[in-house]
Amino acid sequence: MEERPDPIPGEGQLRVKIGACGVCRTDLHLVDAELPDIRYPIVPGHEIVGRVDLVGPNVTTHAPGDRVGIPWLGFTCGKCRFCREGMENLCDAPLFTGYTRDGGYATHTIADARYAFPLGEAGSDVEIAPLLCAGLIGWRSLVLAGPADRLGLYGFGAAGHIIAQVAVWQGRSVHAFTRRGDAAAQDLARRLGAVWAGSSDEAPDEPLDAAIIYAPAGELVPAALRAVRKGGRVVCAGIHMTDIPSFPYDLLWQERQLVSVANLTRQDGLDFLKVAPQAGVRTETTAFPLDQANEVLGMLRNGQILGAAVLTP
Repeated sequence: MEERPDPIPGEGQLRVKIGACGVCRTDLHLVDAELPDIRYPIVPGHEIVGRVDLVGPNVTTHAPGDRVGIPWLGFTCGKCRFCREGMENLCDAPLFTGYTRDGGYATHTIADARYAFPLGEAGSDVEIAPLLCAGLIGWRSLVLAGPADRLGLYGFGAAGHIIAQVAVWQGRSVHAFTRRGDAAAQDLARRLGAVWAGSSDEAPDEPLDAAIIYAPAGELVPAALRAVRKGGRVVCAGIHMTDIPSFPYDLLWQERQLVSVANLTRQDGLDFLKVAPQAGVRTETTAFPLDQANEVLGMLRNGQILGAAVLTP
């Protein structure tokens, strides 16, 4: 823990007093130096819920007291080809909350007002925090999976348990794949409406239409390709994954597709934050005090978190 002066927002920025910050696997990749170009010191955390307590010059969209959510994507240039063509998630000069700008493992943080979602007053800060990344990236990966009636989710942690609820609400049949022996996660999946839950090395009873991989394990890619039907799609949803092992071309043949998800757009956030209450999403959370952040990251590393962990200052 470190004491710093309260930050001062610049033009177009907000200072947010943090009520809760979700613990994401990307935070673990940051701490374990598995992401490129990390510049230390950096404050992790990008699933932030808090209240605006100071606004910088030329901010007209937010006022002190407003409850906002701050996601992973914290700034885009607005000028590069990707921004101009509606793909701001692929911006050439972005800033990422808790990675290239300080995040939410703190009492206060600074955010670009354009990238702070208004949240209203429904739901607690702790319940909402995992929606700001696990939910948003989960939503983008679900959209990218297409209209798959039989959907496989590999890894049933923070993102998996949120998106399973949305997929069930949409009328899909959800198949949850977990670490071998993870009975707690499999039971949670069934409680949330999954028609099947088992180990990631098991095969579904019938081929899947699509699969989303949330676990950062490259060996799941061939397994998921093996599980989907002809013309099926496998979506890799993490920012980091261990190396994908070689696999026979037959697993990809017959027009199966393998795609990745990168970051999110502000529109993803607006769309998902509208869908989540309609779908009745309820996050499974465990709250911890901020000064236990290192212990919580260790629990996440060891697969000891059911649902999502959330830090509270």
